[in-house]
Amino acid sequence: MLEAELNLFNQHKSDWAARFPGKFVLVKQNELIGAYDSLEAALVEGVRRFKLQPFLVRATDQPAAEIHIPALTLGLLRAHPTHSI
Repeated sequence: MLEAELNLFNQHKSDWAARFPGKFVLVKQNELIGAYDSLEAALVEGVRRFKLQPFLVRATDQPAAEIHIPALTLGLLRAHPTHSI
C-alpha cells in the first residue's frame, strides 16, 4: 500500500524540500496533488478528494512519521458527514 506514492516522494524529496520549504505535500499514485501549509490542510484535501482511498501526506523538511487511523482504514468511521446541519 502506498508504494507508488512513497517512491514518488523519495524521488522528489530534495526538489520538493527546496520548492516547498515547511510545507506538507499530498501525493496520490504517481502525482503530486499539492503542497499545503499544515498537515491538517493536506489531510482535509486528501479526504475531500479521495474519501477512503489511501493517499500520502509528508512534510518536505521533516523526518517521516506515519499516521495510521484504523477506523478509517477499516471503514468504521466516515471521513465526511452524511448530512449537513
